[in-house]
Amino acid sequence: MTKKYFTLKEANELLPLLEQELVTLQQLQKNFQTKLKQLNELNANKKRSDEVRIFTLESELEFLEMEAQLHLRNIQSRGVQLKGVDLGLLDFPALLNGEEVLLCWKQGEPEISHYHGEYEGFAGRKPLK
Repeated sequence: MTKKYFTLKEANELLPLLEQELVTLQQLQKNFQTKLKQLNELNANKKRSDEVRIFTLESELEFLEMEAQLHLRNIQSRGVQLKGVDLGLLDFPALLNGEEVLLCWKQGEPEISHYHGEYEGFAGRKPLK
């Protein structure tokens, strides 16, 4: 499979769609953590009367995980790398002056304005201009 490289324009045009996927993933993650906490509490003080609720929570957790995988695939299938759900970090492979870089976007930024090398990560961000 050929590696996809984004222009700055292409990457910025995808941001609204990707941000919606990211917001959905963040909500799913929050719901998952809430239900997992409830399940752990029920399991810690397990009573026979809790069996149906435990089964329901386990089923809901499985569904949330499947739904999250779908949204993750929606991001990855476009060639975008999700680097952090909580912080909302996305990387877009690109070529800058003939060098492979990652255009870097953090949720809340109006557009992509930074990049970093493949192994530098968020801490190594440099401004594009």
